Amino acid sequence: MNKLQELPLNKIRVLGVFAHIDAGKTTTSEAILYYTGRIHRIGSVDDGNTQLDWMEQERARGITITAAATTCEWQGHHLNLIDTPGHIDFSAEVVRSVRVIDGAVIVLCGVGGVETQTETVWEHTERENLPRILFINKLDRMGADFERVLGEIRQRLTKHAVALQIPVGSEDSFRGVIDLLRQTALLWPQDVNGGNAADPAEAAIPSEYADRTAAARASLLDAICETDETLLAMRLEGHEPGLADYQAALRRAVLNGKLIPVLCGSAKNRMGIQPLLDAVIFYLPAPVDVPPVFGVVPGTEGELSERPSNPESPFCATAFKIVGDPHVGHLTWVRAFSGSLKTSDWVYNPRTRTKDRVDRIYRIHANRRELVNSMRAGDVMALVGIKTAATGDTLCDPAYPVELDPFTFPEPVITVALAPATPDERERLRQVMARLCSEDPTLLAGYDPETQEETLSGMGELHLEIAVDRMRTEFGITATASPPQVAYRETIRARATATGDYRKQSGGHGHFAVVRLRVEPLERGQGVLLDSKASPAEVPENFVRNAQGGIREALAKGILAGYPVTDVRVTILGGRYHEVDSNALDFHIAGSMAVRQALHQARPGLLEPVMHADIGVSETSLGTVMADFTRRRGDIHDLQMHGNKRHILGNVPLSEVRGYVTALRDMTSGRGDFSLEFRTYAIVPDGLAGAVIEERQARGKVSRR
Repeated sequence: MNKLQELPLNKIRVLGVFAHIDAGKTTTSEAILYYTGRIHRIGSVDDGNTQLDWMEQERARGITITAAATTCEWQGHHLNLIDTPGHIDFSAEVVRSVRVIDGAVIVLCGVGGVETQTETVWEHTERENLPRILFINKLDRMGADFERVLGEIRQRLTKHAVALQIPVGSEDSFRGVIDLLRQTALLWPQDVNGGNAADPAEAAIPSEYADRTAAARASLLDAICETDETLLAMRLEGHEPGLADYQAALRRAVLNGKLIPVLCGSAKNRMGIQPLLDAVIFYLPAPVDVPPVFGVVPGTEGELSERPSNPESPFCATAFKIVGDPHVGHLTWVRAFSGSLKTSDWVYNPRTRTKDRVDRIYRIHANRRELVNSMRAGDVMALVGIKTAATGDTLCDPAYPVELDPFTFPEPVITVALAPATPDERERLRQVMARLCSEDPTLLAGYDPETQEETLSGMGELHLEIAVDRMRTEFGITATASPPQVAYRETIRARATATGDYRKQSGGHGHFAVVRLRVEPLERGQGVLLDSKASPAEVPENFVRNAQGGIREALAKGILAGYPVTDVRVTILGGRYHEVDSNALDFHIAGSMAVRQALHQARPGLLEPVMHADIGVSETSLGTVMADFTRRRGDIHDLQMHGNKRHILGNVPLSEVRGYVTALRDMTSGRGDFSLEFRTYAIVPDGLAGAVIEERQARGKVSRR
């Protein structure tokens, strides 16, 4: 593996590549590795031999499942690149990747345009204020339309998108791009094997594109000048700024989020990749171009401390991925925001309040590693020896502790029960499940003592299917999985008060605790909020905490069907205690009794996960699929045309679309596709809720009343 020399921070780029599934993101990343000299032969998703999709499941299914990191060079710059999944079930990889990069390349299909995951990725990058470049791929495909996709970008993503290129040719006649700033055409000649030559030839702009080029260039220059008063004044005075002036102004606009460059090409045919790499260097930020990260100093009342992108500052990094490697053991992937770190240094984890010694540092290339002696601000590397870190933890200089904001991941919405092949394998199964959950924060392992089942919850059927398959292929665990079950929740629809009165005398010291509380509903997504208005004379502070512990325990298993209770505020209003007979456990029990009584009085209801659906079908299947979607309690919001497919957009309960892939295949003769993304929880209609509750009672999950 090539040794990468250490460069100044302004020569570093830390970027992520994102896309909706099947937009050609992995092929784009492979082409980037090829042109930067990281690989010497481009792998194919169809052939299952790509560098960054290295897992057995990725190559077998032709999709990216886990984020992969690599480092390469272009024009004297280091590119620390993270390639992310496009399937919505693996959104955790997107969430953690956007937190550790400085800029993003978002790939769109020239046929499919702006799709569901495109919008989801856009929202994530928007929240992080990331500078972005858009790359419209697959312009050689039948139905590709650059102008249509550009219009969708401006309508559905951002009005600040500016085309830096326009395509030459379309569909099977696509052969190059016109660089609007340089006013030249880049044409890729066909080689003798029918593919494309590695390097484009610069040529004059074809005469038939003269008018279109002039209009597109004028629009681009106007947009740039609107962000720069100096350039605008020059043009108004009749002086034309130079290429360098426009590029510098565009770079400032991209870094400030005022403009989003749009480029185009065909990654499969290696067209448009070199200009894309040039744009990454020209317009995406170096670590020194982004603001310092801020964190809270542990042990203070919210005191903030900044960490600038400076190798001389105290070390500060985020652990964004935990990987179990069969050769080196526990790997912690980190992005260093400030300072530097050497082998044998110690790092501090503010969450666990522990220190770990760094045994080894690796530069990452997918599932391969290069041992190095140090890392510094701007690096993305893997550490060995970090025993305590979880995804999202801060690792910092023990002498200068700071804690950055933690990550927030979506909750799992679907569950399977797992049974080991033999009783002797149960403990091994639990260990493997814990390992997978440590790697993927959107997987949640559990155990149901009533049925003695191990449970695994995730973001979708494919998510869980992959996890179970990894147990078999990587760990040799053959577990039988039940059909996926929807992860319902419980909530309340009214306010109520109740009193938990726990008294018991059995000789000697007795037991005494009274807790009076109120429950009230919250907006969706608020979770559980606990509060106390009890005076110390009624309930001492330490007993309040004990009562709240009992409340949380009771809310973990609701009164209707045994599902967790959410979106509820519980306020302790008062109570009574006894100087001699009261203890912590008494108030724990009284708090639990009170909240369960209050739930019965507060119009309890069952919540179900509702998914946003994007279903692509042909015109001939549209009516059948729409009718079926409505029958499944789906709510259609929009109909759109992407290429030669109609897309049905709407919300539908997850319970109604389990196994939908088979149903859609039957309705569309195998030509339909769909994606589901968790949107919210909603009340289950009472008639349907009764059936769910009865089924849970039959399985012993909740007692019959």
